Parts: sequence; structure tokens; C-alpha cells
Amino acid sequence: MNASKLRRCVTSALVAGLFPAAFNVSAQEAPVAQEKGPAAADAMLHALVVDYPTPYRAMDTAEVKAVLDRVFTYLDRTTPAELVHKADGSPVTDLTRPDPDAVIKPGDFRLTSYEWGVTYIGMLAAGAATGDKRYTDYTIKRHQLLSQLTKTYYPVVQADPKNAHAPIKSFLNPHALDDAGALCHSFMKAKLGGSTVDYSQMIGICGDFVTKKEYRLKDGTLARGGPDGKGGVKMRPLPDTMWLDDMFMGVPTMAYLGAVTGDRKHFDDATKQVLQFSKRMFNPKLGLYMHGYVEGLRDHPEMRWARANGWAVMSMVEILEVLPKNHKQYNAVLEQLRAHIKGLAGYQTRDGFWHQLIDRPDTYQETSATAIYTYAIARAVNRGYVDAQMYGPMANLAWNAVASKVTAVGQIEGICVGTGMAFDPAFYSYRPTSVKAAHGYGPALLAGAEIIEMNKKYKFGLNDSGLMFQGAR
Repeated sequence: MNASKLRRCVTSALVAGLFPAAFNVSAQEAPVAQEKGPAAADAMLHALVVDYPTPYRAMDTAEVKAVLDRVFTYLDRTTPAELVHKADGSPVTDLTRPDPDAVIKPGDFRLTSYEWGVTYIGMLAAGAATGDKRYTDYTIKRHQLLSQLTKTYYPVVQADPKNAHAPIKSFLNPHALDDAGALCHSFMKAKLGGSTVDYSQMIGICGDFVTKKEYRLKDGTLARGGPDGKGGVKMRPLPDTMWLDDMFMGVPTMAYLGAVTGDRKHFDDATKQVLQFSKRMFNPKLGLYMHGYVEGLRDHPEMRWARANGWAVMSMVEILEVLPKNHKQYNAVLEQLRAHIKGLAGYQTRDGFWHQLIDRPDTYQETSATAIYTYAIARAVNRGYVDAQMYGPMANLAWNAVASKVTAVGQIEGICVGTGMAFDPAFYSYRPTSVKAAHGYGPALLAGAEIIEMNKKYKFGLNDSGLMFQGAR
């Protein structure tokens, strides 16, 4: 071969190596296996079956419902909706006359606690997601009882607020958002969903307390530690203290009042609360909220308690359900929700949970907060607020973690008991857990219901061993 021909061959080979598509239309396709014969021992190690402590897959509807059914069976059995005589436990048959000896039949949980306001909402969601009327009927039956008791006993309580007896006095004469907000939210959610219970009197009582009577800071932000009515100040734990919990205990009620009454001032109040809570208590670098804030202090106790962050993220998804999209603060609330979900995402544990103090991995993995995050993240996916590709697998893993804590009899383990606000990590870190802590049952129902909806809408499966979004169904 002469020198000129050799140069042409070398040049052609170099060009083909640099620009293979110009010479071979199949060059963009995946290459065929290069080796032939028996595979090396390490060839498929990446596909080994992994023994995950928390199931690593998306549950189907039947599996999720089986978990929810256990919870329902336990709650239906242990939360009777009837009135009895306190003296001997005999049934009170006439609910239209006030009886000074009448009490709601004792069960494992109180029917008028804020936790049970969340449970009523969870039952409604589970009924809608599964088509099982038992869940919806659970809420409607108890709402009907509360409505009748309100008609019977509210005049008695009004006549003598201090000394009057009523089976649901904490609701009829509320002293804190915990007494009224979440219950009111459940009433309005049921009403908008078509319930025929007469909610008018109950919504009036609790809505009036939340919007007009609860203590606020000078700029209108909900707070604790106001006047005690005796010339002093309530120490909750200090004057002018904000608890992140109140972003849920009162704010969705404001938004739902806007939807029920048509008065847009309630939407304005709700969005103002979200933004003013967030301005004081949200750390944009971490994407997390602190639990407590004391107006006037230079520094604040930045304890990022998990369930309080749950109340905040749940509040935002609930507000967005009814907030008109043309409201001037709609996008601000939506962006705050996205920032919070993004922040939470970075702290999910390898087993699918979140820690009691989110950013302190030496604290225990807590179930109620994990359930709330599952619900809020899955709801955000379902509504298109966040990307299904990014957050759907995370929500499925979180649900599987929650489901692993539901016992055979429907009790839920790993729920932190009621928790006040404190200034040190020991308080939060050593809070006990109990299956009788009511805070986890409503969130678990909400989480399972929303996971059913998400996995009906989108497909998630394994891709190269990882749980991935696989498109709309």
C-alpha cells in the first residue's frame, strides 16, 4: 500500500471513530453484549434480591384496604356513639332532654377531641377511596350524635358556662383551638361532601371561636399565652407564644368557612396565617419549621418536631383544596407547600419513616408524623403540586412504613403521645409512644386513602431494582 492510500485509510478510520453515526445508522442503538460464554460471577450482582425491612414496592388497593380495615374495625369497636348514665352505665334513650347524669359511653378515644376531628376526615377519605360505606357512615353517625347533643345541651351551657353539665362541654364552651378547630373542619368537609346532618349550629359555635375569640398577636397571627380572664396571662408556656400545631388547628377551618359561607375574608385570613407562621417559623435552608416561637425573644427554640411539621404541611394541602385559584395568595401558599415537601424529602429514613426530631437521627422514628407526610405528599402528587416522578416512590415507601406499625387488631404503634412546646431536645426525644395516642389514627386513614388514589392514578414499579414512576394508568 502506497503512502497516499495509507493516509486515506487512517483518516477514514479516525473520522469513523469520531463520528460513527455518519457511517453506521445503527450506532445509536444499545450495543450487543461483547462477551460470549459463561457470565462472570459479578455480572448480575446489582439485581440481587434485597431483604428490605420495610416492603419496597407499591401496594395495590386491596392490600392498602386490608390495613385500613383493621384500623376501622378497632376504632368502630372502641369508640361507641351513644349516651349512657354516668352512675350505672345504662343507656340514655331520650337525647332531646338535658340529663345531668348523661355522658358519652366511654371508649378508647374521645369523640370531640381535635385528634378525632382528624379521624372523622380520615374516615370520609377512606370511604371515598375504597367505596366502602362503613367508613363514611362512621363519621356521619358520630356527627349526627354531636349535632343532637349540641341542640339539647348548648342552651344549658350558654345559661351557665361555668357550672353547666354537658357530655360535650369542651366543644360547646371552647377554651382553645384544640377544642374547636379540627372538629369544625370535619363538619364542613362532610357538609361539602353531601352529608345531610344539620351542621349549622355546630359550625357557628366552632367557627366563631376560631375566627373571633382565639387569642392573636398584634398582626393577627394565632397565638397562645393571652389573657387568662383574671387579670393575668396564660403561660402556654410563655406569653405571646406561637405553636406550629395551630397552623392546622385553626387555619383550614378558616379556609373551609370561606368555601361554606362564600365570604372571601376567611380565605384572606387563612392565607395570612400560613404566610405569617412561615415568616417566623420556617427555615428556608432546611425546608423545615420549628415547633415553637415566642414573640419578642431574640432567639427561638428551633426544635423541629415531626408531628408539628406534619400539622403544617397538612394544613397547606387542606387549604389548597378550597382556596380559589385566583386568590392573590394562592401561589404563595402553593410555593410554601412545595418548599416544605422538598425539605421533608431530605430527611426520610432508609426505612421510610421520619424521626421524632426530624433533623436529629438519634431520636426515634415516629409513626403519626410519617402518616401525615404520606398523606400530604401523596395528595400533592395527586393534585399536581409536585412531580409524581420525584415524590411518588417516597410516598409509597412512607405508607409501607406506616402499614408496618398497624397491628393485627388494628392498633397503631410508635405514636408519640400529646406533646407541649419546650426549649430543649430531651423533652421531645423522650416523649413516650402509645397505641392509645389518638394522634396517629386519622393520619393513617388519610395516608392509606391517598395512597390508594395515587396508585390508581399512576403506576410505580421496579426499574433496575429501584422503585420508579412508570407513567399514568
